[in-house]
Amino acid sequence: MPPAPESAGPGVPPEAAAVVADAAAGAETGRGREHQAGAVGAATAVVSQSGDRARSALPGVLADVPVAVLVIDQTTGTVVYANTAAVELAGDVRLPVPIDEWGTAAGLTDLGGQPLASSSSPLSLVAEGTPVAGEAVRLTPGGRTLWVTGFPLSAEPTDDRLALVVFLQVDVDPDGDEAQLQALRERAVLATDISFTISDPRREDHPLVWVNPSFSRVTGYSYEESVGRNCRFLQGPTTDPAAVEAIRRGLAERQPFTVTLLNHRKDGTAFWNQLAVSPVFDGAGELVSYVGVQTDVTERVRVEHEREAAFAAERAARRDAERAQAVAEQARADAEQARADAELAQERLGLMAETTSSLSATLDMTELLDRLADLCVPLLADWVFVTVVDDHGAVQETAARHRRGLPDELRAISSEHALHLTPGSPSRRAMETRQPVLLAAVTDERLDEVFAQESTREAFRRLGGRAVLAVPMVARRRVLGAVALIRQSEDRPFDDHDVELVQDLTRRAALALDNVRLYQAEHQVAETLQRSLLPQLPVIPGVTSAAHYVSASTAADVGGDFYDLLLLPDGAVGVAIGDVVGHDVAAAAAMGHLRGLLRACVWDAVDPDPAAVLSRVDRLVQGLHVASMATMTYVRAEPAAGEGRPWRVLVASAGHPPLLLRLPEGGVRVLDEAAGLLVGVDAGTRRSTVAVQVPAGTVLVGYTDGLVEHPGADLDEGITALVRRLAGAPVGAGPEELIAHAVETDLDRRDDVALIAVRLG
Repeated sequence: MPPAPESAGPGVPPEAAAVVADAAAGAETGRGREHQAGAVGAATAVVSQSGDRARSALPGVLADVPVAVLVIDQTTGTVVYANTAAVELAGDVRLPVPIDEWGTAAGLTDLGGQPLASSSSPLSLVAEGTPVAGEAVRLTPGGRTLWVTGFPLSAEPTDDRLALVVFLQVDVDPDGDEAQLQALRERAVLATDISFTISDPRREDHPLVWVNPSFSRVTGYSYEESVGRNCRFLQGPTTDPAAVEAIRRGLAERQPFTVTLLNHRKDGTAFWNQLAVSPVFDGAGELVSYVGVQTDVTERVRVEHEREAAFAAERAARRDAERAQAVAEQARADAEQARADAELAQERLGLMAETTSSLSATLDMTELLDRLADLCVPLLADWVFVTVVDDHGAVQETAARHRRGLPDELRAISSEHALHLTPGSPSRRAMETRQPVLLAAVTDERLDEVFAQESTREAFRRLGGRAVLAVPMVARRRVLGAVALIRQSEDRPFDDHDVELVQDLTRRAALALDNVRLYQAEHQVAETLQRSLLPQLPVIPGVTSAAHYVSASTAADVGGDFYDLLLLPDGAVGVAIGDVVGHDVAAAAAMGHLRGLLRACVWDAVDPDPAAVLSRVDRLVQGLHVASMATMTYVRAEPAAGEGRPWRVLVASAGHPPLLLRLPEGGVRVLDEAAGLLVGVDAGTRRSTVAVQVPAGTVLVGYTDGLVEHPGADLDEGITALVRRLAGAPVGAGPEELIAHAVETDLDRRDDVALIAVRLG
């Protein structure tokens, strides 16, 4: 667990932490069940919490851990919560359910083959309040062996007493001798990478008071080296401060939270740690501890490498098959079969290659679904419809394609059926089971189950269909939707090869679809951030203005360039244009800080001279470490008394490209007299202010170097070209028209571009 806010209090006695570790190791040391019960009972007093909070907090933390977890209400002896792995173990059993009925649904027996309901089962013992440090049971489907451990979540009498049960799959024969059983216990302890910790916020510096053996195995720190210390000892110089701050914020809010951060083991090696933390309250509602579930997610990288290796092995196997085909030319029948197999494999490889290249080439959801439908028809089916669901399982978007068109019928399927899938529809069943669903023969009875309305049944008949294959789209453990393929001819049924092929296709489609979702989410965040950082230009009497911004970042539409326009308290007009080093979200954040400092310095300036303002900004930037380096031009425009009178323009620059003055008669002046050192280099540097008189109607044009800097061209050449474009605008052109002329050339987009034009008078 990460650093916690400083707090003081009575704390948890050191004996409690020792009792927890003692109880966890009880199965290995051979102590009796009575001693284990006392030990775990004393330890769980540390993590006791009221029933409502336990139902909402701990299940939220344990929902997606890769071991089966149950929460049992000891008062009623019923299962009140089962995580994803437990649902896969017993099926979608409706909760709450008596504990013995749940065991029967899961097919659990003792090692002698007797149902757990007819014996003193570990589930019943935990439901009665007796902790079970470890006991082997059999899972009838497949004859697998599970190791069961469980303990009450509260040792104090409450209205809602809960207990936690964890199942770990192991592969040691429990019918063997004591040595084999000992190996079984050891394997059970090491069967998961899930690390459990308990910390005490009432003690100074929020120390750990208990860690399980998996924590020690993953981090390399022993129980004695961990307990009594704040969990920040896992952090290192590469740990993201933003992740640490998120943890501090979650602890301060006393709410469950999950965060992923880079931690370091005792030997110095780094690993990615997914940390889920839940606050624990006693019966009186007092915060007594935090339960942390920590998972080493670095394993995901290894899994990806294994997939790549498997794919390479598959390709090698295909090449071996092709060589075997040449050797088998002596047997004509065998050669023909081998040739057919090779053609099928080549077709599949070609389709997968086309799928990858086609679907990865777009980040638009609708276009991606249309491309997926085009890949399926007519190669794999006579027609297809694709369903995409949101995180809650509601249909979000659909796509359909038929080899003969039939747009009216497809619209009926998409709008009336695909958006309101019935429980009997193959697509809905495929998404719920995460497995392919095949209807070899579509009868009228089947149509009644699949379609809720006669209009959609009639549309299906007009489209035609004999067999249906629905395959879910699953990526990163999330169900994103389903693809339903329909064939019209009885001579072309779906076979095992079709199922495997479509599964491969949907896996690739799901990854592309998930990438689109991630991109759209990041794009939305970027747009929101940029809108919050760049100002809406104010309406200033006697002044018209316009601005333009384009980001160079391909990951997010944000960058470090900025502009600003202010009506100052003394009636003068302030104009700023700047460029923070960088082209990403970090640069945008630094830009927001820098723009805020500039506004503060301009608005409350003791000396309004632009050079003095920039010097103050430079000192604040370096003193507060707001940004690394930045260029900037600040203009103070002072109107003369009387309409149509000249304006006095004061300009100071910090390494920024020169300001341009578009005069009323159409000429353009480059104000290159203003120059100075970049912000962030030397806080003691002195800059100068250039003062010019300009006639009313003059347009100030400020820009960043992305507009005039191009590969292979000198910066002066770019400025000269910009001057020509501005001079080519009609006499009397306003700020918006001048900006249109300034950006009429194709932008290279290797750097951000910000542009502001302000007409004075």
